Amino acid sequence: MAVDCSNCPLRELDVFMAFSAEEIRFMERFKVGELNIDAGTTILLEGSNSPQLFTVLKGQGLRYKLLEDGRRQVLNFVFPGDLIGLQAGIMGEMGHSVEATSQMSLCVFDRGGIWSLFKSYPERAYDLTWLAASEEHFLGETLAVVGQRTAIQAVAWALVRLYERAGSLGMLKNGNMPLPYRQQDLADALGLSLVHTNKTLARLRDLQLANWTEGELHINDIEKLAELAVSAREGERRRPLL
Repeated sequence: MAVDCSNCPLRELDVFMAFSAEEIRFMERFKVGELNIDAGTTILLEGSNSPQLFTVLKGQGLRYKLLEDGRRQVLNFVFPGDLIGLQAGIMGEMGHSVEATSQMSLCVFDRGGIWSLFKSYPERAYDLTWLAASEEHFLGETLAVVGQRTAIQAVAWALVRLYERAGSLGMLKNGNMPLPYRQQDLADALGLSLVHTNKTLARLRDLQLANWTEGELHINDIEKLAELAVSAREGERRRPLL
């Protein structure tokens, strides 16, 4: 059964901003259904024009671009609470693809409802701007990491950011977070070869800082891992939820 917006489990998390009763009623009208998909499913394809927007209710995925020669650049990793499809909603088509890497549940919204959001709920419309600016900020940070960090610094940075994100969403169990990605996905995000990524992860394991195995990531000392990444811990800022 579809989850009612007033009972959304994500709204209970401190990382998301609160809704007013009127905003909840609007979101219940804005939401047109839910979609359950399997791992490996392409949710949105680069160049496509989807009539729908999605908020991730459960599960994880990734955003990526394909180059003309078939190589792939992973842009970021998708977590519960993320809005996907906004690019097509505003610009007419997707500039990247989105794929599920685990089973996912998505809240489905009619793209046409965006304009009602801007007209009737300007504060929620501002949230869309915040989300877009947040994505730009993250991509800028990633570009700096790819361009200026060593391999071990870059991998350490990525693991810290993923772990912090999972922690803010209540996804940690006994210090472990689900990480349903391949080492190739991480390599494609950081501009590293698969061999280099594998050796770097092994070095982090030998240093007893982090261990990624069987779809789970365990970080033994996140402060030391962040120090190795030459990156201050930011934590998760409170963010809008649509």
